[in-house]
Amino acid sequence: MEEFKVKQIKNLFYVDLNQLVKESKEEGFRFLERLVNDYKKGTNNFNKPGESLYGVFNKEGVLIAIGRLNIDPFSNQQKIGRLRRFYVTRDYRRNGLGRLLLKKIICDAKNYYKVLVLHTDTEQADKFYTSFGFLKENRYPKSTHCLNL
Repeated sequence: MEEFKVKQIKNLFYVDLNQLVKESKEEGFRFLERLVNDYKKGTNNFNKPGESLYGVFNKEGVLIAIGRLNIDPFSNQQKIGRLRRFYVTRDYRRNGLGRLLLKKIICDAKNYYKVLVLHTDTEQADKFYTSFGFLKENRYPKSTHCLNL
């Protein structure tokens, strides 16, 4: 795993997301396109306390995975974080990079939140998140999984 680095992305305009966005759209996911559009519009710049965007980069500096941590906009409870826009490119799946990225996000989330929630509608993602201890429950608005931190 030494050839891969998890880095916090401070400015989305300095990162080439084109391949990830293209690939995710081909798979029927539009959430990375929304990530870029929200950032351009300024509606979500992950710049509030407890919010951040992370990327996994290969040794050539190419972004191969991404994930975002936000204050949960759907909950009226404090200390609820939401994992969003989590994506690993096809060529790098099933080799631990998603786990590496999620571990970093969970570690940082513990500094701000008591609970981390997310929404997914794929069986593969469900298995991935439950392997980390997420419970498949819709206890929180617009979420399918939650993890007590």
